[in-house]
Amino acid sequence: QALSNLASIYVDVDKLDHAVDCYMNALNIKHTRAHQGLARVYHLKNLRKAAYDEMTKLIEKARYNASAYEKRSEYCDWEMAKSDLTMATKLDPLRTYPYQYRAAVLMDDHREGEAISELTKAIAFKPDLQLLHLRAAFHDSVGEFCGTVRDCEAALCLDPSRSDTLELYRKAKMRA
Repeated sequence: QALSNLASIYVDVDKLDHAVDCYMNALNIKHTRAHQGLARVYHLKNLRKAAYDEMTKLIEKARYNASAYEKRSEYCDWEMAKSDLTMATKLDPLRTYPYQYRAAVLMDDHREGEAISELTKAIAFKPDLQLLHLRAAFHDSVGEFCGTVRDCEAALCLDPSRSDTLELYRKAKMRA
């Protein structure tokens, strides 16, 4: 763990080659989680395939690990990412990240209804502030101001001082 911590510090100060050395040494003594750190370094070096391959090694060693599938989804194209996110949801249906990621990609593809639906699935089992605010923003972007107001009100019940939600709420209330 100490080697991984040191490697993380090297990453923070942009000494990526030193970080690679530390992660490799950690892997040599069977610190499996070092694969994730090494993948991050490869990603920072713009070596997406190497990052993906490193996360695949972690998945092979730590079978049925939803978070490893989530992380690997960040290092590949959308089709492969969808598969990883589906597996993460299958392994742990109560993780919200896969729903958020899918929703973000769907919004980028101008598939707003599907994006809102993804967030609705996650909110059904975890009505958290970030999910509610994100869905409110998605509603707002498609002109569904009643949905925006409703989600903002729910989010503000969880944190009445969240400034970005308050601002979105005020704007949507005027337009609704």
